[in-house]
Amino acid sequence: MKILWLCNIILPEVARELNLPHSSREGWLTGYFDQFMADGSMDVSLCFPYGDRETMEALKRWMNDGRAMQVAKFNIGKSNCYAFRENLDAPDKYDENLEDQLKYIVDDLKPDIVHIFGSEFPHALAMAKVFAQPSRTLLSIQGLCGKIAEAYTTGIPANVIADETFRDVVKQDGMVKQQEKFARRAEHERALFALIGHVTGRTKFDKETTAQLNPSISYHHLNESLRESFYQGRWSRAKSEPYSIFLSQGDYPVKGFHYMLEAMPQILRDYPEAQLYVAGNNIIGPIENAAMIKKIKSQVKLPAYGKHLKNLLFEHQLEDKVTMLGKLDEQAMKEQFLKSAVFVCPSTVENSPNALCEAMLLGVPVVAAAVGGIPCFISDGKDGLLYEPGNIGDLAAAIKIAWDRETGPEISAAAIKRASKTHNRILNYLRLLGIYKGIMA
Repeated sequence: MKILWLCNIILPEVARELNLPHSSREGWLTGYFDQFMADGSMDVSLCFPYGDRETMEALKRWMNDGRAMQVAKFNIGKSNCYAFRENLDAPDKYDENLEDQLKYIVDDLKPDIVHIFGSEFPHALAMAKVFAQPSRTLLSIQGLCGKIAEAYTTGIPANVIADETFRDVVKQDGMVKQQEKFARRAEHERALFALIGHVTGRTKFDKETTAQLNPSISYHHLNESLRESFYQGRWSRAKSEPYSIFLSQGDYPVKGFHYMLEAMPQILRDYPEAQLYVAGNNIIGPIENAAMIKKIKSQVKLPAYGKHLKNLLFEHQLEDKVTMLGKLDEQAMKEQFLKSAVFVCPSTVENSPNALCEAMLLGVPVVAAAVGGIPCFISDGKDGLLYEPGNIGDLAAAIKIAWDRETGPEISAAAIKRASKTHNRILNYLRLLGIYKGIMA
């Protein structure tokens, strides 16, 4: 059986062979790929987009071919690999040139099944059009652009939503335009769902959304396997930084960083030692003293959402209470999880956030908004704490409960037990094999 995976990124195994930096995003794919390579029962090939010059030059060197390329074909171990060109900076724009490139790949490989990972990029729709076999096309749901578009500016004041900084005007990328871009991506997503016969999902939220988009699709439940390093190690309160809070991301509104900043004053009243750490792309820049906030130089590069976050930070006098960690690799993320007293997911919409699942697997006490698919992973008060979305008082109260001397360790132990079952790599791999065989049958 020949399976073609359509990925959004270059997998780490491929990037290492090409001597390229690799992303830690979608790390769960690596686990599946390693298992398929070791098993050998199915022929799995990869195709993925590239848009930067560094990757193009690396592909030329690898293939010993100095010509300008669109589709590059090469092998990594037993696996065929195809790289195609795409403007990844404009995921809301559909480029028909993708269809020619993906047709070349499909005609060359002649796969039995095409497995598309994620509906967020134009290449997903282009592949479904080109392959044109819905009964042999499988989509693994990741984020859902339509739901993101609906919830994009939740909890943001209207004047902030309408605001455009100098950076936003230059890049044509204010919050309103960002939301519009997700709405356009949602149009491509709807067209994609009309052209496929199978999806894998793992929450009530994505199952219901699938039924809304295409009631005739066959839905297959498939839990995700996480990055390998998170299966080793265990959180303990004694080794964590007391009253430390960790957010894995805060660079766009749906991640809810603004809610966390609004909750901090309530937390600090009872726990003045509390510290907030935020990983990911830093859109607020350096945290200066309050006198600097009016200076144009400190604001000119900020997006409107970053400006709003910075205003909240200074309004609540959190200059010494917030640390922006920047982008962390897999090992650094794991270390930050283990040293944190609580992990918080204050998002306005999520399907199955990997960071939350990784935290639970390590046993970090988790507090999360009861949105989207999150309630499918947490039993409130047992293996995590849920709070009413957007309720700042509930968010602060849940964090304080997680820090309770007895509650925290109990939640930690229960979270490990649940996550170890949900994210069992062997069982999930066997389930995926079964889905492939069922589609062929």
